[in-house]
Amino acid sequence: MAGRRVGGRHRRPPEEQATYREVFAVGEFRALWTAQALSSVGDQLAQVALAVLVFQKTNSALLTAVAYALTYLPPIVGGPVLSGLADLFPRRTVMVVCDVLRAVLVAVMAVTPMPFVLLCGLVFLTVLLGAPFSAARAAVLPDVLSGDRYVAGTAINNMTHQGTQMLGFLAGGAIVAVVGTHEALALDALTFGLSALLLIGGVRARPAPRRREREPAGLWRGTRDGARLVFGDRTLRSIVAFAWLCAFYTVPEGLAAPYAATFDGGAGTVGLLMSAMPAGMVTGMFLFSRFVRPTDRLRAMGWMSMLASLPLVVSATHPPLWAVVALWAMSGLGSAYQLAANAAFVAAVPAAGRGQAFGLAQSGILAGQGLGILAGGAAAQFLGPEAVVALAGVLGVSAAAMLTLGWHQIRGGVIAAMQGDAEAVPVDVPSRPAEVSRSAAAG
Repeated sequence: MAGRRVGGRHRRPPEEQATYREVFAVGEFRALWTAQALSSVGDQLAQVALAVLVFQKTNSALLTAVAYALTYLPPIVGGPVLSGLADLFPRRTVMVVCDVLRAVLVAVMAVTPMPFVLLCGLVFLTVLLGAPFSAARAAVLPDVLSGDRYVAGTAINNMTHQGTQMLGFLAGGAIVAVVGTHEALALDALTFGLSALLLIGGVRARPAPRRREREPAGLWRGTRDGARLVFGDRTLRSIVAFAWLCAFYTVPEGLAAPYAATFDGGAGTVGLLMSAMPAGMVTGMFLFSRFVRPTDRLRAMGWMSMLASLPLVVSATHPPLWAVVALWAMSGLGSAYQLAANAAFVAAVPAAGRGQAFGLAQSGILAGQGLGILAGGAAAQFLGPEAVVALAGVLGVSAAAMLTLGWHQIRGGVIAAMQGDAEAVPVDVPSRPAEVSRSAAAG
């Protein structure tokens, strides 16, 4: 379908789908994507290295788990507040400063022997800086990619993140075994520095979208205003609720080890189960972004959100291992609806408040995942992992069904707004947001 010229600029018709080649043709996206790929590789190295380092220092599985839990806590605690920096300062500046600071913190961990408490403090600060970085990257991506290119670019970013998750732990473990824990942390610090250089050289400087508040309470006021923006609008409230459904269908990943034990399986079975959902998600995002029209994605969002949880219900029948892997992969396939939710969210949020809104949504996703996995683990002590996974599926399908009923009443307006936006935004933008970060939120 040919485009048309409006006001001297080439416009993409609303229903024309973007290709991955078009997305990678945008220089700024290439810089953002390469920085993300470096971030994901560095994250896997750091997570494995920190787990080994803490266990070597303490010989305690509990303290090792505490250190890992610190990758969830900072974005939940500080994410909604610090994400507002992406609206108060130029977004490229926010990303570069966060990268430089994290490079310094990780380098200190790599070269300086330190007690467990201090190590945890540096891990906390490093992950905390991921909140404004992720919010800034998520907020700048719609400025880099317009229309359906944004959806395709988001799919590429998510598939990259999921792909590194599938392969990263195995490769990370091998690298740590060869070079050592401190050397692996040094490599992670290097990836932060390279990411900053890519952003400086490949992403155009843009002014801050919002004038900074002079009062000390500016960030807190921004957090309050962001919450009022998201939860005070019916459309945004509905879209964020769809995003937070991941609290139900990510429960199985947290129960992979005890679930594998029901088959008398070892680490290989655990890895097989944990890779099933990311594999399904990568497949679903590829198919959803390449072969489904933009408006049809919004129409299918409710049904696919139910598909993300429905296969988990079958766990109550005690299926064999091959069936569990297939069911979990199907759940990951359904979770590709998040692409449509992301695109609708971008279309509905004012540009000036985009960083704060994305930060709030991301923090909710992390909180839901962390609390869901925690509750699932506690319940599995009494009910068993199969029953808990099935229960999470029932709750997820029920919540998705209720959201879908409301979504059917408002999606027409969202589709009309996105079609209007697609015609209003020029395709030819100058040539670097889930997932949710270089931390566990990473994307």
